[in-house]
Amino acid sequence: MDISSSWDWNAGRKEIAQFGNWPTSFDWVEEPYASPDGEKIAAVVKTGEMEFSVCVNGTAWENPFDKVWFLRFAPDGRLTGIVSDTGQWTLAVDGEAWEEKFDYLWDTHFSPNGKSIICAAQNGMRYLLVNNGTPWQTAFANMGHTAVSPDGSRTAAVVQTEGFKEAEIFKFQEGCFSVAVDGQAWGRNFVNAWGLTFSPDNQRVATEVRVNLYDYTIAVDGQPWPTTFPSIWKPSFNPTNGSVVAPAKTPGGWTMVSDGQPLWNGRYAQLWHQMYSPDGNHLAAIVAPKYGHWTMAVDDKPWARTFDDFVTDASFSPDSKRAACIGVTNKRHHICVDGQAWSEGYDMVWAPVFSPDSQHVAAKVEKDGQFTLVMDGKPLKNTYTKVWDPVFSPDSQNVLLRALEGSGSDTIYTRSVLPLNKFLG
Repeated sequence: MDISSSWDWNAGRKEIAQFGNWPTSFDWVEEPYASPDGEKIAAVVKTGEMEFSVCVNGTAWENPFDKVWFLRFAPDGRLTGIVSDTGQWTLAVDGEAWEEKFDYLWDTHFSPNGKSIICAAQNGMRYLLVNNGTPWQTAFANMGHTAVSPDGSRTAAVVQTEGFKEAEIFKFQEGCFSVAVDGQAWGRNFVNAWGLTFSPDNQRVATEVRVNLYDYTIAVDGQPWPTTFPSIWKPSFNPTNGSVVAPAKTPGGWTMVSDGQPLWNGRYAQLWHQMYSPDGNHLAAIVAPKYGHWTMAVDDKPWARTFDDFVTDASFSPDSKRAACIGVTNKRHHICVDGQAWSEGYDMVWAPVFSPDSQHVAAKVEKDGQFTLVMDGKPLKNTYTKVWDPVFSPDSQNVLLRALEGSGSDTIYTRSVLPLNKFLG
């Protein structure tokens, strides 16, 4: 069930909070965050000497903390913040701290449905992951590159399994790093590992690994491909047949490989950030057909439209028939959909969002210090002090606008549901 189906989608504008007067109530107010449904605005606030809390719609959490940071809303609307309480760190969810405490905590992740909240933690100079307050039973000397399974039940990270000193270069070259899944390390070490990903069924893990000083490949559940490459990027699982694909560097240029063998015929100056369409029938990636020219390639067919600076935030439409990305040339940001760039360029553009019926594309944009939403190339007439990413209603007939209006003490946080016919005129 779509989380947003239970939200209020009645057309109209609603004033949620007088955000501009918060600084008069607290010593300082940090960056605000809006809830996914737009019904809440929250910010870390300083409430006293060495005392911090979180203000939600004008009311602070009941229990203050020594420090609060990395405030984030989960997809299901719960508000999380990493907090320090009497020198120990943990996570507070809607103001209630986890019972388990740590020497340090960071890097909050969420499952798509928001039910699982995962953090990295340190205790006694050992590192581990924590899922909904329950830590791994095994901790490691070092850890990074957290991955969470699609259903949120499983976690993985790159871990250091062998200790070595700065001068022990030969021991380092033998391999001291592996991957731990749910706290259990693979039985094989590598020189380095990065870019973990879970399979769609939550059962398998793949990662890019360095097998010696010069050769790289992909390891799946601890088993490396027999083929190595001069360089490789983060892998992906094919959702239809379970094979693993990754961008790899070959003598002729970068290409897509599957289970260690070439999948695409094209050779590129660069190729990365690949993604499968929701139905699993198409594979796209950000590519540079030649040096300094960036675009998207879908099924090894690059778009004719290229950009000189970079391309980012690529995505498929829900029906798997369309694709969009952000392209930048001369520091001007453009939305590019199906190979066609919208005519207007902006100082900044955020990730494009497809409507559930795949017919429309909207994005948050900035121009001359003001923010607004743009849909299908047409911006809203009004501009705002700040806006958040647009959200389409499940029936694709409305879009949710979350915004700060006004300035100074008169700043108001508002939630507006705009019918598409009004947005597009």
